[in-house]
Amino acid sequence: MGAGCKPPLPPRTDAHPAPPNLWTQPTSNAPPNSSPIAWVKLRSIFDLPAINAKIDDLEQIASQPDFWDNQDSAQATLQELNEYKAHIENLDRWQTLLSDAKAALELLELEPDEAFFSEATDKTSQLAKQLDQFELQQLLSGPYDTKGARLAINAGAGGTDAQDWAEMILRMYTRWAEKQGFKVSMAEISMGEEAGIKSATLEIEGRYAYGYLKVEKGTHRLVRLSPFNANDKRQTSFAGVEVMPIIDTEVQLEIPDKELRFDTFRSGGKGGQNVNKVETGVRVTHLPTGIAVRCTEERSQQQNREKSLATLKAKLLVIAQEQKLQEVAQIRGDMVEAAWGKQIRNYVFHPYQMVKDLRSNHETTAIQDVMDGDLNDFIEACLRHENQAIEAS
Repeated sequence: MGAGCKPPLPPRTDAHPAPPNLWTQPTSNAPPNSSPIAWVKLRSIFDLPAINAKIDDLEQIASQPDFWDNQDSAQATLQELNEYKAHIENLDRWQTLLSDAKAALELLELEPDEAFFSEATDKTSQLAKQLDQFELQQLLSGPYDTKGARLAINAGAGGTDAQDWAEMILRMYTRWAEKQGFKVSMAEISMGEEAGIKSATLEIEGRYAYGYLKVEKGTHRLVRLSPFNANDKRQTSFAGVEVMPIIDTEVQLEIPDKELRFDTFRSGGKGGQNVNKVETGVRVTHLPTGIAVRCTEERSQQQNREKSLATLKAKLLVIAQEQKLQEVAQIRGDMVEAAWGKQIRNYVFHPYQMVKDLRSNHETTAIQDVMDGDLNDFIEACLRHENQAIEAS
């Protein structure tokens, strides 16, 4: 082939059909590799006239002079309004991708050119990825799945190695959240005596943060050559992860005062004299179940008290949902035991490299990518595994 010549293009056949219209044409024309389930749901979930009517109603409510008299109600209304607008934005974005792909294919018919073929392929690939993401979000239908998340990490069996492992887990989830564009803050941290951390709690704010992270609850097991062992022996360590939604103030859950115990302590770490010398940290314990939550994030004891109580309520609500209970009073203690035989995922650094989820059986040898926060494949596999189990039951 002479210099400057373009590579030959594949022959134009029916393998490149014009993309369908999102609203009217049959789903059999869905873009290549896209999920048929997601494609069907476009037409079954999105009723454009109804959505636009709902947006008009909510905007009318929001324009009333007394709209902000009830702050909680106003915030809930705005959140609902933003969700409906997000549906419209998604549909517009998908239709634009379809139109761009169709235009590129039409140009390709008129003038065979690698650039047109690449553009059409890129647009349909983007659309397929976004549709698959949309389908995944349809699995997040729990009452708190759209909320932010509080993720608590506790070092388990394994001594200093376990505390170091807990810090590695903390970094992994921080990186994951940042890659999703979520806001991440440290609600509480207790440093290890020699290395790592004893415990930490991340507050992750973003739509569907809890829905995605709820499958990460459980014990995470590490196998590696210990950097803290003079004989360079292989060490097994454990860290427990618990996940709770950040619930809004409108969620009401009454817990009798006699069932609560509040303890205060010095927060330690950074924060100035007040944090280090005054007992601003608060731990609240639900006495019937033994479930406890601590908070050191705020600078005053009262603020930490309010935040720890809100987190405890969220945890109790989630456990009640998991145990399919009608009353919080029926909840049994449901703590993650970070020890042998309880793990949901293994991270093997030695004698080979492998991360494997024991529920979905999803695995990868790209262990450094996982530790850098590439968790979406594991999260998606677990969500689909759970959904299949529900459908089969």
